[in-house]
Amino acid sequence: MSSLAAPRAESPAGTTPGTDRRPPLRRRIALVPTVTLFLGAIYCLLPVAWVVIAATKSGRELFSTFTFLPGTGFAGNVRDLNAYRDGVYWEWMGNSALYAGLGALLSTCVSAFSGYALATYRFRGREAIFNVLLAGVLMPPVILAVPQYLLLAKADLTDSYLSVLLPQILSPYGVYLARIYAAAAVPADVVEAGRMDGASEWRIFTRVALPMMIPGMVTVFLFQFVAIWNNFLLPYIMLSDDEKFPITLGLFTLLEQGANTPALYTLVITGAFLAVLPLVALFLVIQRFWSLDLLSGAVKS
Repeated sequence: MSSLAAPRAESPAGTTPGTDRRPPLRRRIALVPTVTLFLGAIYCLLPVAWVVIAATKSGRELFSTFTFLPGTGFAGNVRDLNAYRDGVYWEWMGNSALYAGLGALLSTCVSAFSGYALATYRFRGREAIFNVLLAGVLMPPVILAVPQYLLLAKADLTDSYLSVLLPQILSPYGVYLARIYAAAAVPADVVEAGRMDGASEWRIFTRVALPMMIPGMVTVFLFQFVAIWNNFLLPYIMLSDDEKFPITLGLFTLLEQGANTPALYTLVITGAFLAVLPLVALFLVIQRFWSLDLLSGAVKS
């Protein structure tokens, strides 16, 4: 019976069975990415944890208790925030939802049209237009804020909802991403087959190309929504009526008043915490849709 047993693999010299056979130096080097990611996660999540915990503290607890010790004043903070200036905080939230939702939707549509055209059609100057878009991706938004203000001031559109919406519609990064995704996801043979069947270009785009581009367009929508929701400089330059402020600018004005009234600090922190929740909810919903769409595309293919 012993002669029929399978030979047992011998361990290399200097190692014991069941242990990692890599040299100690390689094991230590392999730990570097893990440690780096762990430190990066702490760096990113620590401020979030502080905001979440600080939102639960009353004004007295905020300055007298340990930083990461939860408090008992969250419900009171929410009530005070609702009562502040007859609920102007929720007007700011509604304005942010309008700017981010409508702006991201329009920007996604423009990006889809432009990206599909740049990826599918051959025309003179196509590469030049694409290179200009790449330059726009590399250009910081702060450089464009003042010229945009001067242009909209000439059109008498400053201090209006359009002054915040219009500059957000064209996103160079969104067009770039849509062009790259359309080139990879929409086969040229499928487009030519649609043309041979007599379909119009609009019908080919809406019925054939756009369904294939949906995962990429979801990404563009998410990026634009987050960018517009967190945008501070453009509304700060364009708007003077605080009833049109987005949540970022509204909280900034509230924080400035808190320098003279420390009790407002708890409202600012609670407002910042509540302002993050729509982004988290949107990401979770879109991520689920994103995953389902990618899975269905894989099954169809």
